[in-house]
Amino acid sequence: MAKSKQLRVTVVRSFANRVASHKACIAGLGLRRMHHSVLVANTPENRGMINKVSYMLSVEEV
Repeated sequence: MAKSKQLRVTVVRSFANRVASHKACIAGLGLRRMHHSVLVANTPENRGMINKVSYMLSVEEV
C-alpha cells in the first residue's frame, strides 16, 4: 500500500482550555474552529503534531 501524500485533518473536540502546546499544534496545522477541515502534507513534522493532539482530531488519507 502506497503512502498518501495528503491528509484531511478535522477538529472534532474543542481545544478551549487545553495545554498551550496543544493549541499551538492545532494552529500549526492551520485549524481554526470546531469541524474545520484542512489538507496537510503527510510529513513527519505534521504527523508529530497530529499524534500529539490526536484525541481532538479526525484524520483520513486523501
